[in-house]
Amino acid sequence: MSEIDPARLPRHVAIVMDGNGRWARARHLPRTVGHQRGRRAVRATIRAAMRRGVALLTLFAFSSENWKRPADEVDALMKLFINALEKELDELDENGVRLSFIGERARLDSTVRELMASAERRTAGNDRLQLQIAVSYGGQWDILQAARRLAERHADSPLALDDLDTLQSAFESGLATAGQPPVDLFIRTGGEHRLSNFLLWQAAYAELYFTDVLWPLFDETEFDRALTWFAARDRRFGSVDSSEAGT
Repeated sequence: MSEIDPARLPRHVAIVMDGNGRWARARHLPRTVGHQRGRRAVRATIRAAMRRGVALLTLFAFSSENWKRPADEVDALMKLFINALEKELDELDENGVRLSFIGERARLDSTVRELMASAERRTAGNDRLQLQIAVSYGGQWDILQAARRLAERHADSPLALDDLDTLQSAFESGLATAGQPPVDLFIRTGGEHRLSNFLLWQAAYAELYFTDVLWPLFDETEFDRALTWFAARDRRFGSVDSSEAGT
């Protein structure tokens, strides 16, 4: 990949890691094998993000809707998540990766919650890359719980509803991603063209990159291809190019 001006690289990359099941089915393997193979793609993507200087990488590991899957698959996914976190934590910590998790933790088993909290504490001082894992997460849930927090905080001190900037700031402080930059580049693998309830508020002005590559086959080359595409985009955030103004 040719060099890209660092100023044109995304600060925050979010990825919907889709295609594990189809990868396995095409090879007549159980879906769980596809999820296991997907770990390789996670490692490759983390390496690429660190190499390119991405500040924040958010991976959609388990959605709110995934609870509707067969119980045996949910159980297998949770075991895989625990196993991956336990095995990868040492290397992530040594490489300066800060781990964080977003999602509805109350729905998770206490063992999973404790493991996540321990990983967050251990890596809290790292600053090479923030790796954020969305587990039991849904964008609509995030928006609703932020609205609830806002209502609770201001039950006795109503906000000035005509001051939209202040209202937006107060609302965003209740999101699971409070204090983080918005999503710049939203990647979805596997050929589907939808957001699947992921970071709906945060991705308002994200560049959407859809690839047919199934997640187990996604590697550093594919990540670099997405960055190259992003760097060539003309991000206007709802405005028009100055050369087009008045035309």
